[in-house]
Amino acid sequence: SSHMNDGNKIALTFDDGPHPVYTPQILDTLKEYGVHATFFLIGENAERNPELVRRILREGHEIGNHTYLHKNLKEHTSGGIYEEIALAEEVILRIADQRTKLLRPPGGLYDKLVCETAHRLDYDIILWTVDTLDWKYRNANTVRDAIMSKSKDGSIVLLHDLHGTSVDGAIKAIEQMLAGDYEFVTVTEILSRDGT
Repeated sequence: SSHMNDGNKIALTFDDGPHPVYTPQILDTLKEYGVHATFFLIGENAERNPELVRRILREGHEIGNHTYLHKNLKEHTSGGIYEEIALAEEVILRIADQRTKLLRPPGGLYDKLVCETAHRLDYDIILWTVDTLDWKYRNANTVRDAIMSKSKDGSIVLLHDLHGTSVDGAIKAIEQMLAGDYEFVTVTEILSRDGT
């Protein structure tokens, strides 16, 4: 079919940044290979590293809202949920002069109230299909193997730009997968294909 030559499109996502050491490392690599990723930013970290937020966008990557303080939203009232999302949005808007419509709830934890609040604020909740468990193993090869063995066309891969091992593993996977029939795209590019 004509879809064969599309190759496999995969979205790499990095949570909990920006981090002053590791985010620049992954950005350097993404730039080197000409690929784009999606960064789910914690408001507090974005505030501390505004130049990195701007660099992420300048280099063609996508950003998402990962709340202001990375709290479990299921433990909050609607007011608390609203505040966590809105504060992060405010920070991103102030720094980057744009907002995002993508929300990743911390830990992927959400309920009806979180959904309702997110939609009221005009967000789509974005989870993932491949969990590298990078925070747990802290091993570059484990991260690489998880990305390579579990990813297929349309996968959204969960990583954290808080660990050198995550960055190294992602770099190894990118190098090897670009040699195969894989393309790395943003979350929005994955989502926009659902309609086709």
